[in-house]
Amino acid sequence: MTPDEQDRAPARRGRPLGTSPRAVELIAIRLFTEQGFEETTVEQIAAEAGISRRTFFRYFESKSAVLWYQFDGEVERLRLAFSQVADDVELMDAIRQVVVAANVYLAQDAPELRARMNLLGTAPGAQASAGPHYDAWERAVSEFAGRRMGQPADGLFPLAIGRATLAVCRAAFDRWVISADSDLTGYLDLALRALSAGFAPVGSESGPRR
Repeated sequence: MTPDEQDRAPARRGRPLGTSPRAVELIAIRLFTEQGFEETTVEQIAAEAGISRRTFFRYFESKSAVLWYQFDGEVERLRLAFSQVADDVELMDAIRQVVVAANVYLAQDAPELRARMNLLGTAPGAQASAGPHYDAWERAVSEFAGRRMGQPADGLFPLAIGRATLAVCRAAFDRWVISADSDLTGYLDLALRALSAGFAPVGSESGPRR
């Protein structure tokens, strides 16, 4: 095809250049926040993103999967980081350091993260899909604890450590979303230190140490 023929050729149909799962995710979170999670449809998200419904489902298996996109990425980061922890780092210190490092974010990303966590905590449709995602996060911690303790990941102590770690981290996320007064990593660090110390006083109960 000559340059003149290329100029006269009709434009190809399809998703706009630059459209990606991340771009669709941001559009979806905005619509969920503005309209409500239950009220927003896949068709609306796709239309706003300039893609087809079929393309949306190539990116995400469901509407709720959009909200878990970053969370699932964190699970993979946890697994990788746990595989690189030095053997001389104490078990609970290692878990705290890895979890806190996996949740470092830029200040300008805080509003998006708060919006996401608020939706995950309040939208029934998102809450109903939480089980497999939380299980995977918990399993990453239990597997690391099991390796350190020479026990299977579903042994009593590794399982207890995984579930307890998930519980205190969820509490830290919830307090951070409500308080909006500090960095998330401060809440996570304080909560995990308290877990390691058996909840002996390790800092202010109202929030992380500044």
